Amino acid sequence: MGKTKLTITDIANMAGVSKATVSRVINKTKPVSSEVRQRVMQVIKETGYKPSFVARSLINKETNIIGIVVPDISNEFCSQLVQGVVDVANIYNYTMILCNTFSNYEMEKDFLEVLSEKEVDGIIFMSYTPSDYHKTFFDQYDKPVVTVNSKISEFNKPNIDIDNELATYDATKYLIDLGHENIGMIGIKFEDYTTGQLRYNGYERALLENNLKYDKSYYRESDFSVEKTYEKMEELMNLDNRPTAVMCASDEMAASAITYCIEHNIKVPEEVSVMGFDNSKISKLFVPHITTVNQPSFDMGAIAMRLIDKMKGNTDLEKDFYKLPHKIIERDSTQKI
Repeated sequence: MGKTKLTITDIANMAGVSKATVSRVINKTKPVSSEVRQRVMQVIKETGYKPSFVARSLINKETNIIGIVVPDISNEFCSQLVQGVVDVANIYNYTMILCNTFSNYEMEKDFLEVLSEKEVDGIIFMSYTPSDYHKTFFDQYDKPVVTVNSKISEFNKPNIDIDNELATYDATKYLIDLGHENIGMIGIKFEDYTTGQLRYNGYERALLENNLKYDKSYYRESDFSVEKTYEKMEELMNLDNRPTAVMCASDEMAASAITYCIEHNIKVPEEVSVMGFDNSKISKLFVPHITTVNQPSFDMGAIAMRLIDKMKGNTDLEKDFYKLPHKIIERDSTQKI
């Protein structure tokens, strides 16, 4: 037969104080004398008593739980971001609830409602397709929220991101500086404002500002799946005047594009240069190693968690939009022509 779980009443009786006094010592809600505090803490230490989490949260009106909503934890950008969040959360003694939505709108809605019902102390939110529902939810939600990699001005919430348009502009300009004039892109649907619309804008602007003709047939819309990217690379490589370089919206997509080339005897980078985005592990391990754009996903998560903690402590933030630096990482999948 197991031990009977100790209650706050038991601790009060052992320490010779009231339940209210034990509660004040545990939750630090009101001052008590050092002698009484020491006596209560000694009993707690000797008995191994652990206060009820629910009771503490009711008293403090805090749960020390943060919800993080991501579209796909298997995506390395998301997993690195979550790692950054968790590392900082551990420092400040927060517990995390991870909500993986699989890019499903209804699941996103359900998770947000669950996090609200569980009275979490804040939400770190990332979505590929923010909607009017999200705006309404966050307008009404009265606890700290930080959005990551989804700059939607209507949210009026602190956001962390890189300049996706400028990053893709710089990546395309890098290919132009290598001598490429026929540059294709495999991008993401425009409903994904950050990785779709903004990265396309940077690609198109780089071509136009460098006096290169923009050819609509060189742009292919995919998703983050390797299967669809493979199909889109096939379409580009079957054009009569196929591109000599292809910009991809992620490293996984770049790896899929290169795989198509390898399987069809198209040499990378000798016949076509391929560029990725994210600087994920696959870009370093895949052969040829993938030239890419580094965005600091771990740092994005770490900063998001620090902002949540500051907001929870009613500390004013310096700004609402935190734009982190990007960098071109040169590897083996691109070369001069």
